[in-house]
Amino acid sequence: MSAREGLSPRLGRSRTVAAGGGAGLSPPRSAQAEGAAPAHPPPPPAAALRGLAGCFRPALADSAGPGCRLAAAMLGVGEPAKGEANMRSASEEPVPLHEEFIYCCGAATHVLKCGPWKDLSKDESKNLPRLLFMIIPGNPGLAGYYRTFIQALYCGLNQQYPVWVVSHAGHCKPPSGMEMIEVSDTETLMRSFPNDEGVHASRTDATYRLFYNIKTLPTSYSDSLPSHIFYDYTDIKELEDVFGLNGQVEHKLNFLKKNVSKDIKLVLIAHSIGCYITLEMMKRASELQVLRSVLLFPTIERMAQSPQGKLMTPLLCKLRYVLYMPVYLLSFLPEGVKASLVRFALRGMKTCDESSITTSVNLFSLDCIANILYMASQEMMKVVERDSTTIKQNLKKLIFYYGTGDKWCPQHYYDEIKMDFPDGDIRLCEKGLRHAFVLDASKEMAAMITDWLRDDLTKL
Repeated sequence: MSAREGLSPRLGRSRTVAAGGGAGLSPPRSAQAEGAAPAHPPPPPAAALRGLAGCFRPALADSAGPGCRLAAAMLGVGEPAKGEANMRSASEEPVPLHEEFIYCCGAATHVLKCGPWKDLSKDESKNLPRLLFMIIPGNPGLAGYYRTFIQALYCGLNQQYPVWVVSHAGHCKPPSGMEMIEVSDTETLMRSFPNDEGVHASRTDATYRLFYNIKTLPTSYSDSLPSHIFYDYTDIKELEDVFGLNGQVEHKLNFLKKNVSKDIKLVLIAHSIGCYITLEMMKRASELQVLRSVLLFPTIERMAQSPQGKLMTPLLCKLRYVLYMPVYLLSFLPEGVKASLVRFALRGMKTCDESSITTSVNLFSLDCIANILYMASQEMMKVVERDSTTIKQNLKKLIFYYGTGDKWCPQHYYDEIKMDFPDGDIRLCEKGLRHAFVLDASKEMAAMITDWLRDDLTKL
């Protein structure tokens, strides 16, 4: 599938809805991924889960453990951290950020932009920077985890280049008044049909019912529908798995196409599964002007066979629906209690980025966690063989950084890729940083990357 293929003009547009923090956000509606290949089961309708869980609200207090343990396992919190981040002075003022919630490929997307450049899509502008640093997150793919990282990176670059981080589609909790998926004219039209024909879509699982109902319309109705409705259905069908691994690749390419001038060079900094996404982006869109790609703790092969993968694969691929119940129940807790549970789950770290605690509260949203776990289940099944062809074609642009105690990409993965590509820039962490470095070592990682790229930047 090409970088342009399957991107609907209607669903692919981006719209800024709100800027600011996440306080007082209302629960979003989950977008469904029906119609995916049988090997990759779609996320369940959130409405059904909510209805079922309503009977078990008294058990709320007893459900805290599984949710916290799941979040800790996915973030890699259990790994020991031998190194500590170089912390700036407490009196130093944070770098201001521009924050947006937009629709990209029809899915809610959170964007954090560091620097004065808010719009890089205008080719005619003389004030556009020559280079954009874009962060491709891991999973969970919440932009807030990288807040401190992009601020530190921006400062390390002497505030000369914009640094952006784009969340994965559907991993953020949208602000009040914004849905998890963009409400289309098609859905509005579908509401006008009577219930007895089975074509009245609900707001909570409109995507699923829209796919089903538009294919089962009575002839009397389908003959009277405007032709563009079926065109919209085709576009939606192609993008119905935007929350899956392939959809996330197209989501990032679509974001660049809509929001960044083709004349701007890119430095792609990817983390964990974001490294797989970045390699796919470079493979599918060779026209991208990628100066460098920095792949941090890259999960680009044999994820299910890794130590953490062996533990998580059965949970993600066979039992993940069971996990939705405690998450749903926990979603009713006050925000302060949720934050306390996050602090408890991360209690093993000597230092923890405060923005990570605030961001982790999003993991108590059923809609967010359903999309996060669905993508993770696909990672276990799809990330199998390393794409050595793409690596070979772009070897001079790539920097790999592996961890010594990383349970998602163990050290023997480093040994093997180093043997296969002896001329590549493939590094092994000597600081004992954990896989989820954003929790406590964002500034240290930003300082290292700035040093790695110094020579490239002086040549611009």
